[in-house]
Amino acid sequence: MSIEPIPVNSEAESTDCGNRAANVLKMAGWFSAGLVVAVLSIYVGAEIRSRYLFRKRTPYDFYSNLGEQPAGEFGMGI
Repeated sequence: MSIEPIPVNSEAESTDCGNRAANVLKMAGWFSAGLVVAVLSIYVGAEIRSRYLFRKRTPYDFYSNLGEQPAGEFGMGI
């Protein structure tokens, strides 16, 4: 086995580096797109859930706080 030196080509290194940079940018783009989709789906799910809970209320829920008046409102009439 003989050890032969491998010729270094500067053009091969520059294209390899450019290819890596393109792959990194592509991967960052896909990651950010996936993050946007996840955030939007969480937001839309929360909105749908809040609207569902709002529709589920009964007429008694609208007047449920009428009997709960704080005692501080009734004074001696000074």
